[in-house]
Amino acid sequence: MKKLVSTLMVACFGGFVALTGSHFLPMENSNVSQVFQPNKSNYVLTSGNSGIAGMGTDFTMAAEKSVNAVVHIKTTSEQVNNLNYDPFAEWFFGPQKRQQNFIQQGSGSGVIISDDGYIVTNNHVVAGADKIEVVLNDRRTYVGEVIGTDASTDVALVKIKEKGLPFLSYGNSDFVKVGEWALAVGNPFNLESTVTAGIISAKGRNNILDNNKRPIESFIQTDAAVNPGNSGGALVNTNGELIGINTAIASNNGAYQGYSFAVPVNIVKKVVSDIVEFGTVQRAYLGVNIMDIDARFAQEKNIKRLNGIYVKGITMGGSAQDAGIEEGDVITKIQDVTVKSVSELQEQVSKYRPGDKINATVLRNNKELNLEVVLKTLDNTTRLVKKSEIINNSVTALGADFIEVSSDELSKLRIENGVKINKLNNGKLAQVGIKEGFIITSIDKKKVSKVDDIKTLLSNKSGAVLIEGFYPNGARAYYGFEM
Repeated sequence: MKKLVSTLMVACFGGFVALTGSHFLPMENSNVSQVFQPNKSNYVLTSGNSGIAGMGTDFTMAAEKSVNAVVHIKTTSEQVNNLNYDPFAEWFFGPQKRQQNFIQQGSGSGVIISDDGYIVTNNHVVAGADKIEVVLNDRRTYVGEVIGTDASTDVALVKIKEKGLPFLSYGNSDFVKVGEWALAVGNPFNLESTVTAGIISAKGRNNILDNNKRPIESFIQTDAAVNPGNSGGALVNTNGELIGINTAIASNNGAYQGYSFAVPVNIVKKVVSDIVEFGTVQRAYLGVNIMDIDARFAQEKNIKRLNGIYVKGITMGGSAQDAGIEEGDVITKIQDVTVKSVSELQEQVSKYRPGDKINATVLRNNKELNLEVVLKTLDNTTRLVKKSEIINNSVTALGADFIEVSSDELSKLRIENGVKINKLNNGKLAQVGIKEGFIITSIDKKKVSKVDDIKTLLSNKSGAVLIEGFYPNGARAYYGFEM
């Protein structure tokens, strides 16, 4: 009897401790925005596994925190098709329209990261969208505004006008370990608020964004089921902290086959902070030509340690040269974080801005050196730029003066829109053979009606650009070049 009473007392005391303990845990301050904290250092090392035996696979708390902070993003864009012109139809039925506009719709997911409506998603989810509809888990609907995008990391920032929203707190992707549980939250196939579970399969994956000119890739790989519509959704740990943005799948048929990839949250928060503060990403470069090391290469170069990145070239006047990094060095750490591959080094450097000072640890003749590096831009400066400067530089690079096309000329050519090249100077348009008088009707299949459309469509553009249009004599032409 005494044993039973003592057991009951212990149980009651344990319940009291649990209740009062949970009551006095520090509450999250939803008024403090995390979008302005790119390099916040007071992280808590968190494991994806529960400390209570037998509770490691209970995902209910993480799922409840996540589903209300993950949104459904629906996009609408007007595309231009200049390929529908049929001369035989014109021969039999008279003049035909030479353009056909059509509406393209898409969908994806997004993650609320602040109570005042900032939402992270993928660049490819909102790229080229004319209208963005954001649907919350409680079915409230808002118009979304793109604040900025970054094609190099496939990250975009969207804003809705609302206050007091549930949001996910940033975790720390540097602390994520292979084998930990993770949840993927999103809207696959338009199925709202879907949660799937898996483990972290690998880190530092690259060669995923194969359509990008200068990708920054160090993806978290997971086997949580991710399908079309999950793009831009959350990858969270079992504490409900955001550790990545689901971005891509490896598949032969376009659907989940066991491999999905997420942008690490430490890259995401730097991109978000830059976009909010500057309107564009401040990208820093180390100024090196690097490669991964394998056993055969290490033997050829007499390198004793395979964990590192081999420097096979130095950019003249770049950050690495100024810091004393030499060809043949092996970079092993950035800011005391061990880097074992090119993608891991890119991930660490991408967290900083031009002008930031970082410590790089290198091996030279198998001896360790610590060097201070001042990071620079691709042009070897430390100057930070605003989005307006980048847009102006993009238009200037075209080397042309533009004017809007008169209604009479549009009618004569049987087209609905366009901007004419009034004067051609040295630049990318002249380099690909475009002549003065050419009327640009679309850029990357997006309609061009006024000069400002060119600025808008080329802002933050990196990689291939497709320009379509007509000459005054009616000849249709297409041109492609790199930005």
